[in-house]
Amino acid sequence: MSGLRFGYGTNGFANHRLDDALAVIADLGYEGVALTLDHDHLDPFSGDLARRVGEVSARLSSLGLAVVIETGARYLLDPWRKHSPTLLDDDRDLRLEFLRRAVDIGADLGAEAVSFWAGVRPADVDEATAWDRLVDGCARIVAAAQDRGVTLGFEPEPGMLVPDIAGWRRLHTDLGAPAGFGITLDIGHCRCLEPIPVPDCVTAVAEHLVNVQIDDMRRDVHEHLEFGTGEIDFPPVLAALSAAGYEGLVAVELPRHSHAAPTVAARSLDFLRAAGK
Repeated sequence: MSGLRFGYGTNGFANHRLDDALAVIADLGYEGVALTLDHDHLDPFSGDLARRVGEVSARLSSLGLAVVIETGARYLLDPWRKHSPTLLDDDRDLRLEFLRRAVDIGADLGAEAVSFWAGVRPADVDEATAWDRLVDGCARIVAAAQDRGVTLGFEPEPGMLVPDIAGWRRLHTDLGAPAGFGITLDIGHCRCLEPIPVPDCVTAVAEHLVNVQIDDMRRDVHEHLEFGTGEIDFPPVLAALSAAGYEGLVAVELPRHSHAAPTVAARSLDFLRAAGK
């Protein structure tokens, strides 16, 4: 399949040291990595961050891996509450600082995109307030990204304030359609909740597409599945990406498969290569 470059997400290698995970991903034949900043995988709050970023940059270069930055670590900011705080919380300063650091790391690593999402609306925050906070927070991150020349990919996520493509379009409009604010499209999410076929989702956002996560999924069930175990027909999806002229990474997103990461990653690449023929 012409023009498609496959990557693998480090959140699917949670039991590996980052350097080892990168080596396995490269040795298997992937061309890039979706790097989730986390405690053991380039901690953005580490005291020796600059040194570590330099080491990771050299490692990526030596392995020939492109990179996108993902910011979906579960307990990086709060050991008690998954993904908290978000841009929607009363106290969102730590999330804003995290995203600013992610932008800086992305710039220093030459990342193709830095990806982030809205978060789940807290029960004690009304919809209008949550939306205003999201727009304000995103505007701040857009400004930081523009200063560093970094492309942002905002990901619609089932169950979050922006769950789908329609929500991304609303956000994009309310931000004033800023340059460098694109969409991260998770192929599994399209099957989970979008009203149109998955290949049509790709076509619908082609001009804004800066990052692609790929996994299998079933309708109305937000569970990332190995290829061939869900409901997605992948050859038309890959054909749609190719027809759209998409040149970014297509990174496998299997965050619950770290227990068998090398085996799952090998199977996944074999599947995608076969589906793309």
